[in-house]
Amino acid sequence: MTRPTIHRLTDTVSVAPQIDPADLADLKARGFVAIVNNRPDDEEPGQPTGAAVRAAAGAAGLDYHEIPVTHAGFGHHQLDAMAAVLSDGGPVLAYCRSGTRSCNLWALAEAKRGGDPDALVRAAAGAGYDLSGIRPTLDALATAK
Repeated sequence: MTRPTIHRLTDTVSVAPQIDPADLADLKARGFVAIVNNRPDDEEPGQPTGAAVRAAAGAAGLDYHEIPVTHAGFGHHQLDAMAAVLSDGGPVLAYCRSGTRSCNLWALAEAKRGGDPDALVRAAAGAGYDLSGIRPTLDALATAK
């Protein structure tokens, strides 16, 4: 079994490309307490269903949350759902097809909670993600707080 590639954003939040149900016991052993699925089911052929990942997470003793993000983009309900997961502590692993949506959702949720956009951009860059496309939204969310 190949271990999923984990990109650490903070001490309590990491993102990854698609994980497999077989990965969940290892993720628990690596210290994660919750999994956030940011993929809608049937996004591409062969991806594990949310139900399969949920069942494996439960069997491994991990909390599981589904906050799907489609091509339509991000809405406040998704940001609020992610913020609620983040407020529970961590470490949390969020995943999607490549990790990009999960990173973007984390950054947007943190900005909405009052996070510093510069710090969010630096954390994402350190993990290999470019937030320049959503920077204006990060700034708007952070100043709206």
